[in-house]
Parts: sequence; structure tokens; C-alpha cells
Amino acid sequence: MTDTKVLELIEKLISYDTTSRNSNLDIIKFIEDYLAGHGIKSTLVYNEGEGKANLYATLGDQIKSGIMLSGHTDVVPVDGQDWDTEPFKVVQKDGKLFGRGTSDMKSFIALVLAYVPKFLERGLDTPIHLAFSYDEEIGCIGVRRMIDMINTLPVKPRMAIVGEPTSMGVIVGHKGKRSYEAHIRGLETHSSLAPQGVNAIEYAAEMIAHLKSIARRITELGPHDELYDVSHTTVHTGVINGGTALNIVPKDCHFEFEFRYVGGDDPDTIEAEIREYAAQSLEPHMHKISSDTGIDITCSNDMPGLDLNADEEVVTFVKALAGKNDHSKVAFGTEAGLFHTRAGVPTVVCGPGSIEQAHKPNEFIELSQLDEATIFMDRLVDKVCK
Repeated sequence: MTDTKVLELIEKLISYDTTSRNSNLDIIKFIEDYLAGHGIKSTLVYNEGEGKANLYATLGDQIKSGIMLSGHTDVVPVDGQDWDTEPFKVVQKDGKLFGRGTSDMKSFIALVLAYVPKFLERGLDTPIHLAFSYDEEIGCIGVRRMIDMINTLPVKPRMAIVGEPTSMGVIVGHKGKRSYEAHIRGLETHSSLAPQGVNAIEYAAEMIAHLKSIARRITELGPHDELYDVSHTTVHTGVINGGTALNIVPKDCHFEFEFRYVGGDDPDTIEAEIREYAAQSLEPHMHKISSDTGIDITCSNDMPGLDLNADEEVVTFVKALAGKNDHSKVAFGTEAGLFHTRAGVPTVVCGPGSIEQAHKPNEFIELSQLDEATIFMDRLVDKVCK
């Protein structure tokens, strides 16, 4: 049966509307005060406008390397979704807790906070580091500033567990993601004189078609990693906008594309191929009409992937906590890749709840998942405490 304190903390955390467009300072202040009540000092790492903050705290010896437990405080919007209950109020029904963030991923944070007094009462041989971030849902934005801070510490965590919803499965890898904005700069003219202009939409279409050809080639030739549901790198165009009227050759076209890559693919190589096609196959034709035309490609977000070997210390450690012998990989991105590549902290993803429930109306977590996560945390207490 799920501990009452855990349920109380879940209810409290869900009550804060921390949709990424909002400030998260209220929930961070609550966590800071909660930890202070147990004698734990927190470090807050703010965004540029100081309207949001990450929180980092250490339980136990400040100069020893320990286990970092990490989660994000923001949630996705509920706008336009058909909820049967109030999204920011927990409703318990049929062995489930409903509410925005129950699965992704405030229940994990609540569980970690509930165990703070248990860690302290037992006494820690190995420190526990807490890392709670902002703006994960819009590209793992906030954690980057926290990583910059972690990299200045005299002692960094030895390993990390990101508690994203994995149904308590041990995740050793996720795809990396790069997102891009492309601006095709054409030359405007009357459509009756179309050959004298540079049609930005048509050149955008050629480039998008090339992206699709890359996607087809990768689908066929790989590399493939069968631990993923989609075993290969994907290339996708999601947004396009251009033109003003049918009788005007469009001057501008903007589109956004991404690729999500497996560990066997080099993102720099894929990006270079895309840029080379734009520069060598498209722009020379554009420049024959006007040298002022061109293609600008800007990387808007770069989230590194995660790809651990099964025999790494953090993997075997988390498997023991989860009572698992197997491991897997997921297509969705997490902060684990950033901790691993930019902070040098080996990181595994493992947490309660299902990603199948995340971001949907009537989001929920099963109480049985919390029970399984409680066993996980009990084992962690036994591993790190005296």
C-alpha cells in the first residue's frame, strides 16, 4: 500500500500548475522549504530572467561523490484536452492517481522527497544528490544551466538516475535529437514572370524531398539498433510556412525539421549532408537569378542521446535496485543524455509510471507502480545508508 506521505506530496506537487510557459518558482520554493525543514540546504540555479529555477541539494557528506536522483518540475499544457477531472488536482480512482504530471514525472519527485527523512535517519555512507529542473518539456532547457553549475563543483555525482516514467524498466539508451529551422530566401516577382524570380516554396520543397530521401535511405540501410521500437534514425519535417498570394512568386519560406538518431549514427555527419545539399545543389541555381537569395539553416535545439554499455556500474547498480535482469532503450529524449555527455555523470533512466500516459488527457499513474518504486527506494536506502 502506497505510503500516505508519498500521496500527500504527490497531491501537493500536482497542485502547482508548472506548465512550461509558467514560472516554477512556487514548486521550487516548496521543495526548498521542505528540504530546509530536514536541515538540507539547496542551491537554486535560475534562468536568465530569474522567473524559473533548478534546485540542487546534497544529503550526506558534501565532499563525497554519490548518487544523483533527477527529475523535471514542468509539465505539458492541458489546453484543448478533454479531461474528466481537474488536471491540477489529484483524483484517486480504480487503483490510479489522475492528474497532470502524475506519470510525467512529479510522482517520482514526491517519492524521492518522502525518502529524505529515511535517508537521514539511517545515516548515509554514500551521499544522495537531488537535481530538479525546469523546462525539460521544451527541450531540456533548464538542466543545462544546472550542469554548468555541477561542472564547477569540487566533487560531482558518481552516477545518476533520471526518474522518467519507464514502468520501472531500466533504460540504458535513448535517441539523440537535433531540431532545425530553415529559412529559404527567394526573390519576389509576379507569377506571370516566374522564371525571373526565385520561388522560396519550391526550393523548400526540394530540400524537404531530400530530407525524405535521407530518411528512406537510413530506414533501409541503417544503422539499426533493435533495442528501439523504431530501430533506426528518423528524419522528419513538421512545420512549413511561406508565400503571400498565388500570383506572387514567394520570397520567403520557413520550415522546421528534426532528426532523432541512434547511437550508431553521427549527427554531425547527417547535418553536414543536409547543409552540403543546400549549398551545392540548390543555392547555385538560386544565385543564377539573384545573389541575395540563399538558404539559412539554424540548429534550434541539440539534445544528445544516451547509449550505455550493459556492464557499466550505473546499469548493474540500477538493475539491482529495480530487481531486473534486462534493459532496454526508448525513443523519447530525456535529460540523461545531457548529464552523461556534458557533466560526465553516467546516467540511467528508471522511474514509475508509463510514458503511454504522459502528455495525454486524464494522465494517470497506477498505485502498483508507486509500490514497485517504493521497493526500489527501500533498496537504495539499504545500499547507501549505514
